[in-house]
Amino acid sequence: QVQLVESGGGLVQAGGSLRLSCAASGRAASGYAMGWFRQGPGNEREFVAAISWSGGDIYYADSAKGRFTISRDNAKNTVYLQMNSLKPEDTAVYYCAARYSAVLPLREDEYDYWGQGTQVTVSS
Repeated sequence: QVQLVESGGGLVQAGGSLRLSCAASGRAASGYAMGWFRQGPGNEREFVAAISWSGGDIYYADSAKGRFTISRDNAKNTVYLQMNSLKPEDTAVYYCAARYSAVLPLREDEYDYWGQGTQVTVSS
């Protein structure tokens, strides 16, 4: 099993930045793609970004392009989401997810492991 724990959320003003972290523990294995999803109040969970094991394959949702950067440090078993130029519509609980796959997973139901989420609130 793989356990994922998100951190780094908080309250920021519009235009500010946050860096989310997702620390993985448990079974050590290579080949896991990682993704970030978010769920705002009253909304369904939506895809934000994903990254392959090597970091060479990355995909962003349109809402994240140009503002968010996903990265990973496999030596630390950690994936990051750097969020810049934050907007009120970015307010959500952000979740980290993992799947053992050579193909970059983009859908929620493609992921096997999930963290508990970290709250991001962006004020006007």
